[in-house]
Amino acid sequence: MVSVLEENGSIRKQNRTEELLFKIKEGTEMSFSQQLKLVLYLSIPAVMAQITSIIMQYIDASMVGRLGAAKSASIGLVSSSTWLFGGLCTAATAGFTVQVAQLIGAGKEKEARAVLKQALLVTMLFSVFLTMIGIAVSFPLPGWLGAEDAVRGDATHYFRIYIFSLPAIQLSLLAGGMLQCSGNMRTPSLLNILMCGMDVMFNALLIFPSHSLSVFGHMVMVPGAGLGVAGAALGTAIAECVTAVLMLRALIFRSPSLDIRKETGWKIDRECMKKAVRIAVPVGCEHALMSGAMVVSTRIVAPLGTIAIAANSFAVTAESLCYMPGYGIADAAATLVGQSLGAGRRELVRRFSHLTVYLGMAVMAVTGAVMFLAAPFMLALLTPDPEIQQLGVHVLRIEAFAEPLFAASIVVSGALRGAGDTLIPSIMNFVSIWFVRLTLAAYLSVSFGLTGVWIAMCIELCFRGVIFLFRLRGERWMK
Repeated sequence: MVSVLEENGSIRKQNRTEELLFKIKEGTEMSFSQQLKLVLYLSIPAVMAQITSIIMQYIDASMVGRLGAAKSASIGLVSSSTWLFGGLCTAATAGFTVQVAQLIGAGKEKEARAVLKQALLVTMLFSVFLTMIGIAVSFPLPGWLGAEDAVRGDATHYFRIYIFSLPAIQLSLLAGGMLQCSGNMRTPSLLNILMCGMDVMFNALLIFPSHSLSVFGHMVMVPGAGLGVAGAALGTAIAECVTAVLMLRALIFRSPSLDIRKETGWKIDRECMKKAVRIAVPVGCEHALMSGAMVVSTRIVAPLGTIAIAANSFAVTAESLCYMPGYGIADAAATLVGQSLGAGRRELVRRFSHLTVYLGMAVMAVTGAVMFLAAPFMLALLTPDPEIQQLGVHVLRIEAFAEPLFAASIVVSGALRGAGDTLIPSIMNFVSIWFVRLTLAAYLSVSFGLTGVWIAMCIELCFRGVIFLFRLRGERWMK
């Protein structure tokens, strides 16, 4: 009975979301409360999915952390490289989701489905190409990053398994992005939460060897493969593959506006490809340059020793609990701005962009305060090593002060992406990270070690937030 009521409640909420989105397309005037409700209806599922994803990363990191500092460092070492490849897949997705959001806002659903078909073909070919590159660099990569011999083998295994799952990651990103830009935040959010649960389950079975566990006074044998770091990567890869299939099924069979079974033919349209390239290339360059900066940052941290590498990795994981809600709100901002711009309603573009930015800054101000106070508990969950805990807590508390302005850069970037404005934001990110963060990190790490690296990060995030707020205020991006 309870489950039926919950299901009916979620259906009513989804219907309310669709009704409010329809007001955008039909040109109906929307009150402030309706705008705020729509922002919340779209943001909350995305934020919950992001938070669940971070909880999954916490559990993963905690599992690997029990294997020792060297094992943790092996994953932390290649994390920036995995972000690079994942970011390129995200960029390929953005090239098409922005077009679909604007077409749906304009009421051109047939054209939106045509774009989706082309997106499926092009992005899958792109992900296979990336996989081939990743396999080629997987062996020498840890050495390029300056890793110690003790972590190179595990780092290579982890990265290589991740790379093999790239096509599934690309498909999941594309299907989820298409659902979101059509206004359906609930389905991809629920599927991402399911993926987190599967990831934890698979990791528990694959990381550790078989062992006995006491349950209510009875010893129970828990099976395990004992694969260590490779098991963590394999568990995540399996969860990604299952989620990709479910996400694609939801897109094709459950989305009224994007059911490609209604259309025939898979023709590639030159104009669609030109728009996709114009949007995706700056985003891809941005991800490449930002991830490249993380690789350089990792190279700066690597000589500081295994403890510093592990503390840096765990602190990054802990901080992500604060900033991932910002990315959820940014997804909502991209959808609302894209559909409003497609409908030719510039006043709504302005209102939704400001509403989402203010919401993101408020949420991340709160999460930043929580992170500052709960830093010792957060690091204790991730690793039992007292040295790693102490250093991780110290740098994490430095970063807490940058969270509100970090939120501004995240959400403004999402709103600009919904308008198709990707070139200028990419240049802004490049200048901020490469000329502010890395320059300061290289200089401060000499005297202050890992603390100096994180002071540089805090300063850069505040600078980036300010320049993005200026970009939003100028409104030239709407043109």
